[in-house]
Amino acid sequence: MAGREDLLAHLQRGTTTLCHCWKVTRRDGVSYGFTDHDRDLAFDGQVFLASSGLSAGALQQTTGLSVDNAEAVGALSAAAISEAELSEGRFDGAEVQSWLVNWADVAQRIAEFRGSFGEVTRKAGEFRVELRGQTERLNAVQGRVYQPGCGAVLGDAACGVDLGALGHRISGEVVGFDALGRLQIALASAAADRWFERGTLTVLGGAAAGLAGAIKVDRLDGALRLVELWQAVAVQAGDLVMLQVGCDKQAETCRNKFSNFLNFRGFPHIPGEDWLASYPVASGSNDGGSLLR
Repeated sequence: MAGREDLLAHLQRGTTTLCHCWKVTRRDGVSYGFTDHDRDLAFDGQVFLASSGLSAGALQQTTGLSVDNAEAVGALSAAAISEAELSEGRFDGAEVQSWLVNWADVAQRIAEFRGSFGEVTRKAGEFRVELRGQTERLNAVQGRVYQPGCGAVLGDAACGVDLGALGHRISGEVVGFDALGRLQIALASAAADRWFERGTLTVLGGAAAGLAGAIKVDRLDGALRLVELWQAVAVQAGDLVMLQVGCDKQAETCRNKFSNFLNFRGFPHIPGEDWLASYPVASGSNDGGSLLR
């Protein structure tokens, strides 16, 4: 509190020595410090780099449940935030803290903002990121949705499927790529064709360790598996990966693939769009019965 009071006293002076500092902490625990001052600063065990070229627009703060937000702009560089790291999703949902700091005495500072990374755009060697306040989480949809597909997440408490069970997670090694750029993976044990579609590939070793991607295609190719991701991950031949079983949220899959129909969280008998748009026709059986067959 003393630092806050000292800064407030500093603001009453005719001249001030102020700057902003930001700390970005990724979900894997790696943290970065940035400042718009012309030299590096340090406090709370974090160095805030002046060479990052990061700056921020006006911070909009409100009372009540409205979302505080701002925008940060910076140069893409290996020393700060690289384009490869952004495209790999390493900064998705990263936590952000911002302070107003007296650069002549960094003990004098006030916390201005705490939130997370939102939408990120990249263009011409720079990036722009939306900074979203903590009340952004209140915008998430709550409650159940009435739809034919299951509303649970595979493996969560509502689903009940044990992802640690035999065959639900299998490790393997990337041995190469086919002509279409799909991963060729040698698994430690066998699994059925398309077993991992809509599942997750997690990189266990190599430069991309810790990154994960959603599986779009999973096909058997002799002793190997051909895996295509919805968004490419910078995996290389020789990297160890873990494939997690996928689910398409359909009742048949829940019953036949996981023997888990008692926990199915969908409504498979809700009429679809074809039924809603149907109407009697001369060639049909207009006996007054249900149009849903």
